[in-house]
Amino acid sequence: MTAALGFKRLGMAIAACVVAGFGALALMSFLISPDSARDAVKAEIRAATGFDPILRGPITVSLFPYGAVNFTDVIFDNNLSTDPAFSVERLTASLRLLPLLLGRIEIADISLARPHVIIDFDSTGRSNWLPLVDMLASALKPRTSASKSAVSFSEIRISQGTITLRNRARGTVETLHDIEMSLAWPSISKSFGATGRFNWHNETLDANITISDFFSALTGNRSGLKFRIGGAPLKLAFEGAVSTQPNLKVEGTLAVDSSSLRDTLQWTGQQPFPGGGFGPFALKAQTNLTAGTFSLSNVHVELDGNAAEGVLAFAATNHDAVQGTLAAEKIDLTPYIAAVRLLATNTRAWDLQPIDLDGLAGIDLDLRLSSRQVTIGSAKLGRTAIAANLRDGKLAITIGESEAFGGTIKGSLELAKSEMGTDLKTQLNFSDVDLDQSLGDIFGFRRIEGKGDISFAVEGSGANVQALTHTLNGAAKLSSGKGALTGFNIEQLLRRLERRPLSGGSNFRGGRTPFDSLNVALKIIQGIANVEEMRLEGAAVKLSLTGAMSIPSRDFDLKGTASLFSSASAPAAGFELPFVVQGPWDDPMMLPDPQSLIRRSGAAAPLLDAVKDRKAREAVKSAIERLTGSPAPSSLTGR
Repeated sequence: MTAALGFKRLGMAIAACVVAGFGALALMSFLISPDSARDAVKAEIRAATGFDPILRGPITVSLFPYGAVNFTDVIFDNNLSTDPAFSVERLTASLRLLPLLLGRIEIADISLARPHVIIDFDSTGRSNWLPLVDMLASALKPRTSASKSAVSFSEIRISQGTITLRNRARGTVETLHDIEMSLAWPSISKSFGATGRFNWHNETLDANITISDFFSALTGNRSGLKFRIGGAPLKLAFEGAVSTQPNLKVEGTLAVDSSSLRDTLQWTGQQPFPGGGFGPFALKAQTNLTAGTFSLSNVHVELDGNAAEGVLAFAATNHDAVQGTLAAEKIDLTPYIAAVRLLATNTRAWDLQPIDLDGLAGIDLDLRLSSRQVTIGSAKLGRTAIAANLRDGKLAITIGESEAFGGTIKGSLELAKSEMGTDLKTQLNFSDVDLDQSLGDIFGFRRIEGKGDISFAVEGSGANVQALTHTLNGAAKLSSGKGALTGFNIEQLLRRLERRPLSGGSNFRGGRTPFDSLNVALKIIQGIANVEEMRLEGAAVKLSLTGAMSIPSRDFDLKGTASLFSSASAPAAGFELPFVVQGPWDDPMMLPDPQSLIRRSGAAAPLLDAVKDRKAREAVKSAIERLTGSPAPSSLTGR
């Protein structure tokens, strides 16, 4: 009974205190005028931020049942001739309860509804925020305990905010929307913190920023800096230090990763790179930003499963520039050439897809890359050193040396956008390479076995690969020893025709022709490769050809002479046969000269005289076609 009575009395005492508090608040609403509350709030905001609010809209003061002062249409910028650097649609200052009961106005926290911040950099790089930063620094300057300002609030909440960044030197404007932030204001400690989210380019990003010494940061002195930004397009984290005197300097560790670098670049407004690849991306490095140059050391970068280490540097000017040196254990370049094909899919024709170089504009690149192993489609390359230079939309790739196709490759390749679509210039030297593999993988031509040297220097213009082949000009050479020509057994064919000239058979394909030396020299004019030299020499046969090859249509139009040696000890030719090579590169047809075969046949030689008669000519035509399995030449048919 006594305990119950005690609890009852305690409850009545608490209720009396609550009633007294509300009564005091109600009384305060009459004793404290709205003007004095407004002035007190303005004074505290000025003491905490250095900003003197300019009130352009109605003001409401509420002291009951809780204290709050609402300002509308507020700006914090004395320069009224331009867009204010900082404006707020509604500012609400919540008041502390106990000081209010004692007749004092103290702010508990501040809420900014739909604030708009404009950060404007002029052509010299100066910001419109410099005067406001000076005011902030003055307000946050450390004071002695005797003169220390009694700032009460330490939190500022932002809802539906907007930040506009203008760079007049580069002519760019970026806007952050829907900013929801909570700011830990340095009224108690030296640090400043911001946590929340914002929307940029229709993507919501979470953000967390900490500055260990806000006053030092405002005055340009060194201060610790941490920030994390994360969302669907990318995740970015930095931990280090920042200073702005005498110049901006940032040092620390940077980490970035993205599920698709291509999508991230498009999201930021950058032109996507041509070709394929540029998917999963991650980077971690020591960062140093000085005088507009962003340097990365101890770089570890991963892209599309490739990992490399080295150094990188970025310079933000009118033309963004990237420089660097990277080394990797192995690199797979297949994703980047997946959309770049010489031959059309499932056909024997050159590719007709447009060559897109638009993604090369707007950035300069100077990158050196080396790797122990490089994969390009089905090709496996060994140690490779490449330098890529991109300037004003012109891409130049220099191969210092690459262990490829069992030999080495050196040379250069240049691509540039032009009125015709794309300008191409290339100069490559293949030394001691596997000819079947190199010619097959690059040009789709697999007819020569063995090792050899290839060199070519060509240039042309066109909207696609097919159009480029029509304008090619330059030269090409091939030399080889101890190899074989596949698809034809010329020695067997010649020996059969030597014994029985008219027994030729209907099929001259199949087998291989070994050689001791092969030399080819071509001069290319408007897509036609004219033969300056084409000579094959073996232990038993020798071939020499003249004529031309069409690069656009990928076919041969050659004629030559095949010589059969009587024996290895008799270098003089025992049997010679003129022939022609016609048809596509990957399936040519070799046809012996019918007149030569007829002349070597004693029984058939008189037929050459008989073709003067029309009836006899038709009979000879039919006989030749049955013997050789191919149409008779017009010289015998009279057509």
